[in-house]
Amino acid sequence: MQPAFLLSFRDTVTASDANDDRFILSAPNLNLDMGQFSPGIRSAIRSLLDEEATEEELSDIVLQQEEMSALPQLFYLLQQLTNIGLICQTLKVEGEPMATIVPIAVPYSLEWEQVEPDREYVLSRFACARQEEGKLVIESPLAKARLHVADWRAIAFWGLLATPQKISSISHLIPSLSTEIATTIASLFLSTKILDEATEPQTAIEDTNKTLKQWEFHDLLFHARSRAGRNYGKVGKSYRFLNQIETLPAVKPPMSEEFIDLYKPDIDRLQQSDRPFTQILEERKSWREFDSNTPITIQQLGEFLYRSARMRGFARDRYYEASNRPYPTGGAAYELEIYAAVHLCEGLTPGLYHYCPKDHRLYKIADRTPEVAQLIEIAQQSTAQQNEQQVFLIYAARFQRVSWAYEAIAYSLILKNVGVLQQTMYLVAEAMDLAGCAIGSGNSDLFAAAAGTDYYAETSVGEFILGSKLKVADSR
Repeated sequence: MQPAFLLSFRDTVTASDANDDRFILSAPNLNLDMGQFSPGIRSAIRSLLDEEATEEELSDIVLQQEEMSALPQLFYLLQQLTNIGLICQTLKVEGEPMATIVPIAVPYSLEWEQVEPDREYVLSRFACARQEEGKLVIESPLAKARLHVADWRAIAFWGLLATPQKISSISHLIPSLSTEIATTIASLFLSTKILDEATEPQTAIEDTNKTLKQWEFHDLLFHARSRAGRNYGKVGKSYRFLNQIETLPAVKPPMSEEFIDLYKPDIDRLQQSDRPFTQILEERKSWREFDSNTPITIQQLGEFLYRSARMRGFARDRYYEASNRPYPTGGAAYELEIYAAVHLCEGLTPGLYHYCPKDHRLYKIADRTPEVAQLIEIAQQSTAQQNEQQVFLIYAARFQRVSWAYEAIAYSLILKNVGVLQQTMYLVAEAMDLAGCAIGSGNSDLFAAAAGTDYYAETSVGEFILGSKLKVADSR
């Protein structure tokens, strides 16, 4: 049986007075004129704005002014406000709050699932716990609500369910936790997808689902929280740090005093001499073998970077400095910085370089240090190359260029931008008859150590190998 929950409005819900004892119920994207409802219902909703209450207590307020016939309208209104995520539900045990259910998706409704004390249950492998604004939050990307947990017994109970357990067999392990209370907590966890029923031999039901089994925890959580849907907060450009934190400049300041001006091709001439776009697109391949006898030249590298990543000019968002480049990005923020770990390049000594898209220069920031050598070696191993690698391009994100303006989707935008830049580089490499190959992953800690950057302010998010083509290479 579903317990009686205390109802409360989210913190974002407010009321503004109107004439004739009417008021407007307001929340993000909602203004509800309460004048259309009877005086008893208005009184009940006003009361709920001040303090939490059960449906029974709200019904009593209505019945002080109305007949029984008014109650269905109250219940319907409460259900609609719950469906759009404005009402939270708090479970109290022995007069003390145990946990509050906070909707994160619309439409939302609680489907109460009652556990059986003598059946085994186990924590969902998708469930996680963290602190947010002084509250302990337990949530799962499988659910459309999260829990704000207030009672230590619920946390202790959570800790005992890492392996399949019968509720009746573990309730006695926690002081003052009866089987009845433990069953209620477990039912709350089950109803919010934090708990899962275990099957024989001690396997969670979710692990027998072929679709869910192929999701890793971090992938599903990232998907759910970086898309509108299971994310009640703002999604998109909100300028959330406006007037709080200064934005990063569109162009990163030079990282050293040693630089090399790169070759700038004639774009007008290239527009006439390049192969047709469709031919370039159709012939694009991932090349994993390079011609070590005739490596890429510094002039070719300069042309490649100019065509794919130079800054064509400044632009201006409403609140931050933006720019224009050959590939698109969200909000023209262009957070990706390009580094070249050079092994073989005619006219360029081995080492690690940073590309300045504004001045079209390479700034040398390190010789072939052990960290730089290891970066190159890992890249070579990831493509199973038989011959020597030439230039290893690393994309590092200045994360705050995006997260300053975008909420919920910042990192997902960065990864989309990585894909856009990789495709642009693929096409430019093919147009220049160079060999290019994107790499699926890299070592971000190693890059930060090699480049001397702060892992949380700027580190690698994508990689691309570039060199001269070995005409008989096995590619795809």
